[in-house]
Amino acid sequence: MSRILIIEDERKIARFLELELTHEGYEVATCGDGRTGLEKALSWKPDLLILDLMLPELSGIEVCRRLRHDSDVPIIMLTAKDDVSDKVMGLDMGADDYMTKPFAIEELLARIRVGLKKHRSSAAAATPAPTLTAGPLVLDPVSYTVSFSGTPVQLTKKEFDLLRYLMQHAGQAVSRDALLTDVWGYDYAGDTNVVDVYIRYLRHKIDEPFGVKTIHTIRAVGYKFQYE
Repeated sequence: MSRILIIEDERKIARFLELELTHEGYEVATCGDGRTGLEKALSWKPDLLILDLMLPELSGIEVCRRLRHDSDVPIIMLTAKDDVSDKVMGLDMGADDYMTKPFAIEELLARIRVGLKKHRSSAAAATPAPTLTAGPLVLDPVSYTVSFSGTPVQLTKKEFDLLRYLMQHAGQAVSRDALLTDVWGYDYAGDTNVVDVYIRYLRHKIDEPFGVKTIHTIRAVGYKFQYE
C-alpha cells in the first residue's frame, strides 16, 4: 500500500483529499502547516507528497527545497495561483508536478498514479544511465552534473531533466506536449508556456555564455537539440 502525505492548511480540502485517497486504497496522513509537514515527511517517508504552496510556519516552496536535500519523493504542488512564475518556482525547488485549485479529483488521482509509477521505475533501474556528450558539452546522469569544456554548468533539477531528454533525442524535433508528458511526467492539456520558459533558461546558461547553439526552435512543432 502506497503512503501519501498531504500538507494542506485548508481543512476542508485536506479532509476531502484524505477521504478520496483512502477510498482509493492509499495509506494517508495529513498535516496543516509546513514545519510539521516537513518533519512528518522525513520521519514517515511517504511514497508521494501533496504539498500546498501557501502554508503557515513554512511555505510549500521552502518545504520542497529542504526536503530535496534528503529525499527524492514525488511531490505534487497545489497552488491557488494560475501564475507561471509560481509554478516555475515550485518546479525549480524540486516539485515534480503541480495543480491549480480548484481541480478535478479524477485528474489528481491520475497524476498520483503517474508519479508513483515513474518513481518506482526510477528506483528499479539497475543499470546506470550513460553519459551524454555533444562536443564539449557533457551531461552525467549518475553524478547529476553538466559541464562545458570542463566548466561546471549549474542547472536546477527540471532544467537538468529537460536537457537530458533533449540530448537523448538529439537531432529529433520534439513537441512541447511530448516534453511536458515525458519530462514533467504527466499528460498536460493546458498552456505549454512553461516549456518555453525552461528552454530560455537553458539557452541563457549554455548557449549564450559559451557562444554556441544547442537548442533550435522548430516552428509549429517544438524544439530540437543539435550542437553547433
